[in-house]
Amino acid sequence: MKAPKGVIAVTPPSFRRERALIKRGIWPVAGCDEAGRGPLAGPVVAAAVILDPDRIPKGIDDSKRLSAEEREELFEKICATASFAVAYASPARIDRDNILRASLWALARAVAALPEPPKYVFVDGRDRLATPCECEAVIGGDGIVKSIAAASIIAKVTRDRLMCALAEDCPGYGFEAHKGYAVPEHLAALDRLGPSVHHRSFFAPVVAAREKHFPSPVPPDLFSLQVQADPEASAAV
Repeated sequence: MKAPKGVIAVTPPSFRRERALIKRGIWPVAGCDEAGRGPLAGPVVAAAVILDPDRIPKGIDDSKRLSAEEREELFEKICATASFAVAYASPARIDRDNILRASLWALARAVAALPEPPKYVFVDGRDRLATPCECEAVIGGDGIVKSIAAASIIAKVTRDRLMCALAEDCPGYGFEAHKGYAVPEHLAALDRLGPSVHHRSFFAPVVAAREKHFPSPVPPDLFSLQVQADPEASAAV
């Protein structure tokens, strides 16, 4: 059935790449993805999933295409039928390493934590991971490779639940609603309250809020220090 005129049909992710590897005798095959690169607060959460070829839950798709209710339902089905692991990169690690390196570190940790080491890994994005087995980066992979899509659901639901817990620890920011993203409500709370311990220190809106609430003293310039140390210096200029 063709999509109505003006509507772009979106093809759901498939298990074709995984099955091609199985036919070559390569198994287990894992897919991995992360959630939370863009927010101003909270960790990056990475997930790795090995789907059971005989028990793949129906409806698996890129987590961004699913409603919160659909993600929660699929999360439970994936956890009940697949092998998976989750890893976190804290705001402190993001501050230290930068968001890309912290995300890749968390993804590699999730793969390493799988109950059975995979023989092949698909990862969403442009960057391959430092894994013992072969790793293939797939741009837009969460909409193409079913194992990556499954990982995107595990990562997203896990992070959303974590941000709801952080909202109880740090009330007032609205983490339970926006999950740390830079929406107007979050930016207004940052401006009003200043950053929390869960915010990423070097993201621009957080820097601005920190400077407003905790301004750094301006150090005197070297010329001022010289004049103070040598009063005659001013006359010599």
